[in-house]
Amino acid sequence: MKGNVKNGTTNNARYTVVFDQENINTQTQKKKSGWFGTRHFVTFMLFLGMANAYVMRTNMSVAIVAMVNHTAIEAKVSSHDEPIDTECGDVAIDRGNGSLSENDGEFVWETDIQGYVLSSFFYGYVITQIPFGILSKRYGNIYFLGVGMLINSVFGLLVPISANMGIWWLIAVRFIQGLGEGPIVPCTHALLAKWIPPNERSRMGAFVYAGAQFGTVISMPLSGLLSISTGGWPSIFYVFGAVGTVWCIAFLFLVFEDPEANPRMNIDEKKYIQKALGNKTGAPIPPIPWKSIAKSLPFWAILLAHMGHNYGYETLMTELPTYMKQVLHFSIKDNGFLSALPYLAMWLFSIFISHVADWLLTKPCFTHTIVRKLINGIGQYGPALALVAASFTGCDRWLTVAILTIGVGLNGGIYSGFKVNHLDISPQFAGILMAFTNCLANLAGLLAPIYAGNVVLGTPSQAKWRIVFVTAAGVYAACCTFYTLFASGERQPWDTQEEPDKKKESDTDPEIVTTRT
Repeated sequence: MKGNVKNGTTNNARYTVVFDQENINTQTQKKKSGWFGTRHFVTFMLFLGMANAYVMRTNMSVAIVAMVNHTAIEAKVSSHDEPIDTECGDVAIDRGNGSLSENDGEFVWETDIQGYVLSSFFYGYVITQIPFGILSKRYGNIYFLGVGMLINSVFGLLVPISANMGIWWLIAVRFIQGLGEGPIVPCTHALLAKWIPPNERSRMGAFVYAGAQFGTVISMPLSGLLSISTGGWPSIFYVFGAVGTVWCIAFLFLVFEDPEANPRMNIDEKKYIQKALGNKTGAPIPPIPWKSIAKSLPFWAILLAHMGHNYGYETLMTELPTYMKQVLHFSIKDNGFLSALPYLAMWLFSIFISHVADWLLTKPCFTHTIVRKLINGIGQYGPALALVAASFTGCDRWLTVAILTIGVGLNGGIYSGFKVNHLDISPQFAGILMAFTNCLANLAGLLAPIYAGNVVLGTPSQAKWRIVFVTAAGVYAACCTFYTLFASGERQPWDTQEEPDKKKESDTDPEIVTTRT
């Protein structure tokens, strides 16, 4: 009897040990992939950083509507005997209930001057892209990103003072803000490459870059409200400059360069990320294969898609509030809210389509190349068609807003398209590739407000704005077509490959096989 009990006890003990071991394995796996780990916190902080970056670049688009004396400009145009546009005369009557009752600003800047003010930020922005992208590869990304954005935020506080000092002072301050924001995209891309496993890149990358739309959605309506508050348009820059400064300090203290540098993160999550990425501690930094990159068609496909996107996006982001004021005659308060609607749609759609992209990648018939081309096509052909349609809606204000909202919403596909494609073709040099494409793309983007300002110079009309929108649509479509023909989702031969012994080890480790791109 005692023997039976003893045997039963032994069997139960063995069962308990096995059961406990299974629980430990299950808990360990949960810790590795956890629903919210350090990599998710880093992703969230980068999301807030991207939101802050776009707040600082878009707030001027709404603020300038309140800063400019539109009545004085219209009187100046009338004195030159230029015919007044009467296409939407019935809409113009409604202005008595909205925009005409609002106080004009103090600056008499015609649309061409406004275009130079809006584009001055991007001149500084493009200069620091490539240098900081290369330097951050060697010296790390945290301080370039954090300190750069701190400069951007602090100089944002100086915008009201510089505007009262003169137009050139304002342009200089906006230029310096652009210099500070330059590292945000290449450094963010490099940090994603160090922190995010390949099987999570579509949704994590889309979430981070969707911060751009979140920032725009916050910036435009809040800027509209602040501009008619007791603090007036200067309060726009004081509020956002202070918020940006707080984020920069938090980022510098709480975020680390990579999992290896973070002493406080969960060890299981750290191993999970390192195995998934095939990281080798202490590995030397390989030389950048400049010639191979220059001859790579997949790289050129990303570059042109990026340039086409920025031109179309900056056309809408910088000019939509002005278009709604000049042609659709919305009040400043309504202007901010309605200008933000397309970017709210873009933000929501980008999150949805990123999960679709990751789901498609689990299917054997969908390769990275097919998924990137498919999702990117939605993201660029969609807004191209919407811009053309919105050019011919006549005086129907709400139809125009609806079409632009849908079109810009579809633009969210680019974050799971070309925007994360750098990580596919070259995880080793993703930050540097992003620095190059983002630099040249913003050179194209800074032309958008200048071009629009000169086209609509004088009396604004639907015919003039139609030229602006159709041009942007053509650029969108042409660049997307090149991407569809020549893009790739495969790691390129010129990217530094893993060592043979490391590759052999990863091929036999099921945990790595499931996460390999």
